[in-house]
Order: sequence, then structure tokens, then C-alpha cells
Amino acid sequence: MNAPRTIRILAFPNVQVLDVTGPLQVFASANDLARAQGLPLPYAVSVIAAQREPVMSSAGLALVAEPLPAPGTPCDTLLIAGGWGTYAASEDPTLVAWVRQQAGCARRVASVCTGAFLLAASGWLDGRRVATHWTRCEQLAAQYPRVQVEPNPIFINDGPVWTSAGVTAGIDLSLALVEADLGRPVALEVARHLVVFLKRPGGQSQFSATLSLQKSGSRFGDLHAWIAEHLAQDLSIPILAQQTGMSERSFVRHYRAETGQTPARAIEQIRVESARRLLGDTAMPIKRIAARCGFGSEETLRRSFLRALSVTPQAYRERFSAQP
Repeated sequence: MNAPRTIRILAFPNVQVLDVTGPLQVFASANDLARAQGLPLPYAVSVIAAQREPVMSSAGLALVAEPLPAPGTPCDTLLIAGGWGTYAASEDPTLVAWVRQQAGCARRVASVCTGAFLLAASGWLDGRRVATHWTRCEQLAAQYPRVQVEPNPIFINDGPVWTSAGVTAGIDLSLALVEADLGRPVALEVARHLVVFLKRPGGQSQFSATLSLQKSGSRFGDLHAWIAEHLAQDLSIPILAQQTGMSERSFVRHYRAETGQTPARAIEQIRVESARRLLGDTAMPIKRIAARCGFGSEETLRRSFLRALSVTPQAYRERFSAQP
């Protein structure tokens, strides 16, 4: 009989409670399904922490955790939760050293949400593609420049390292781990039991309220604001260059250097962002939204949504509309 895979979930003061309990329940549900079929339990799961007293989560719920295993103790999976407390945890040299050593003794290591900051502090994310909460992508990239932060994926697997976006994305990540361990049918059954997607459609950009283009300090911030107010008008290069007081060649060169993309791609992003707000906040017909946001046709809007968000406008409205 195969021994159960040891899963250790690291918590700390001010941890995000769902970053702990979401993955914990996924693995526990996999155990429940095995138990119901008279099969060996696939996982031995524990929540661990550096402190002996209960760990107070940011939600005010105390978690009773087991002590940290001795450095070098092997395990299958080390999973680091996130939350507001991750910043203090990532500045604790003793805890960072323990994570570095423990990660080296695990078959794989994972982080949920801002748990990536603690894992990055240990050096385990250097040179790897990484996901974290969409509001913390720029901060993680600036603080750890050797980490390749990607703002859209719900989770990323890069070799033995798995990282996820915010909060509930820890469930998506854990389901993917179960699928890797036990196969798709078992992971699908766990997802059905939890009433969640096995593979959530779209990326976390669906939940972002702002565009990365519209960050403070950008030399083209005024242009982006102007574009947002004139989406249905001619936004060709000559018009944009005139708006910025540059020659066309100079505008295109400087814009690419500043934003890392073409004006056409940026305009599409701003149009998609505007359409998202109208889909979520109004009952305006999709055809009218397409015209108002400058897409020209409903089909063009649909293609842009699929390219940017991996969902159709109708599916986005069904998921996020504030209208009754």
C-alpha cells in the first residue's frame, strides 16, 4: 500500500483564512472520496506554523496549527498561504531560511495568493513564471526582479513550483495538484463535491478593476484618459500622435518604450475595460455596447473579449452583472 502524500500548509499571523482552508478542504475531500470507496487515503494534510499558540487569521478566526517540522524533514508538498501577514513573514530571516531548506526537501512547493512573496524571499521563485493576486503583481515584480510575474493566470506550474492568484484561486491550484496526483476523474469528482470549476474559464484579469496602462506616473496617462472618452471615434496613429504633440514615428517609438505594447493593443484593452463596466453595471444590449466602445460590431467585441479575458461578453455579463 502506498503511503499517503504529506501535504503541509504553512500559516502565520494575519494569514488569509481561505488560503489555508480552501486547499485544506480540497485535499480533505479527496480523502473523503477515497474513504467512501474503501481505498487508502491519498493525503496526510497538516497546517503548520512557527508559533506555538493558535494563529490568528486576518478574518479573526484562530487556527490551531502544528509546529514546524525540523529542517530537512521530507514531505511531498509544501504549500504557503498568503494574506496581509505574508509581508512580515517574508522579512523573518528564520522563517525564510526554514522555507528555503524545507522547499529543498519537498517534491513540489506551492504558494497561494501573496504567499508568493514569502516563497520569493526564499529564492525559490528566481527565474520562474509566477502568479499572485492581480493587485500585487507589480509589487512582486518590483521587489523580486528575478521573478517572472504573470498577471493573468489563475495558477502557474513551472517545474516543481506551483503558484496561484488570489484567495479562491488556491482551490483551483489544489484541484490541479490533485489531478496531477490522482488523475482527472478524481479531481473532477472533488470539484463536483465542492461545487466549483475543475478548470475555471478565463484568467484573473476578469476580476481586475483597473488597467495596468492607467498607472500613475505614465507619460501617456493623459492620452489614455482622452482615449477612454473618445472610444467610438477615429483613434488612428495620426490622431494619437497629434493628441500628444509628436510626430507619428516618434509617438510609436516612445509609446512602445513606455508601455511595452503597440497603441492598437492598448486601445483594445481600454475598449475591453469600458465594455466590461457596461456589461456589469448596465442592461445595455451588447450590440450597443460594441458600438459605444468603438468595436464596430458585436463580433469584433466578442473576439476581443475572448483574446483578452478568455470569455465571451455574454458569459462575462452572466458571471459579473450587478443587474437583477
